[in-house]
Amino acid sequence: MRGVGSRRLAGCGGDVMRVLVADDDLGSRLVAQAAVQSLGHQCVVAGDGAAAWQLYLDWRPEVLLTSWSMLGEDGTPLCRAARHVELGSYTYIIVISRADERADVLSAMEAGADDYLVKPLDAFSLRAGLLAAHRVARLHEELGQARGKLVEQAHTDPLTNLHNRLGLSDDLEMLHSTSRRYGRGYCLALCDVDLFKRFNESCGHRAGDGALRAVAATIDSNSRHADRVYRYGDEEFLLLLPEQDQSGAVQALNRIRNAVEQLSIVHPAGGPGGVLTLSVGVSAFTPGRPVTSWELLAEADHALYEAKAAGRNMVVAAKQPTSPRVDD
Repeated sequence: MRGVGSRRLAGCGGDVMRVLVADDDLGSRLVAQAAVQSLGHQCVVAGDGAAAWQLYLDWRPEVLLTSWSMLGEDGTPLCRAARHVELGSYTYIIVISRADERADVLSAMEAGADDYLVKPLDAFSLRAGLLAAHRVARLHEELGQARGKLVEQAHTDPLTNLHNRLGLSDDLEMLHSTSRRYGRGYCLALCDVDLFKRFNESCGHRAGDGALRAVAATIDSNSRHADRVYRYGDEEFLLLLPEQDQSGAVQALNRIRNAVEQLSIVHPAGGPGGVLTLSVGVSAFTPGRPVTSWELLAEADHALYEAKAAGRNMVVAAKQPTSPRVDD
């Protein structure tokens, strides 16, 4: 079904909203439906609690217009359930009651309802209630977008625009558990820019930042769409390669290593080629292997140490875990 905001409402001052009308009285239900549709909103109806709840989950309405009699013996279960389920958006709940039910409606509002209207419905009150619903729904949408941007910023490295370590733990555990559950392999690679501290000392930190951005962009552009690339440390990068075996990962990382070397970033204190290079350690998870994700990370770290100890600017596949680190 269509989402929000495709056209403006004549005389209503808001966007088209999805409204779920829940009422066990056929006459009241039809009146509410006609009133909602006359204001230009999309509307679906339910005549019992089970149907209302399923429509709520499936359709994700922005407004739930429900009669007091539909809410249950104490008027609260549907409100509480609607407030506790996570749909990614806010639903404005309006309770429709008879005049003698007003005191009881307070219970529903304490349980999560936002407003109430008195039967019989009149067009003015409904229009006012839907205008209020529209403003609240848009406010929650804006807050959700702002929260999402903050979360994205918190998980992004500001220098390279890659993922940072904040989300790595969750991402790695999810990939590991999914791969183990479905019998799939994956690889993990740790990359380190060779002799980067010396590069900074020789060329300055501004040049160092530029070099890291160039290396990060090269790693990212030479990775598969399914791969995830993280800035793991000052000059370290980590790659998660889903459904990749170790042989394929080594080939892929050698292409990345070669692409970084081909950037030809002059390194006055570098190796024989005099350019910035990359050392890489790769570890692999295979189905049935009794190893944790963090043990795989340690194996990749050890392989990276071996690459550096053997002369740098190479990719080494992990053979065994644990070993001391070598900086630079």
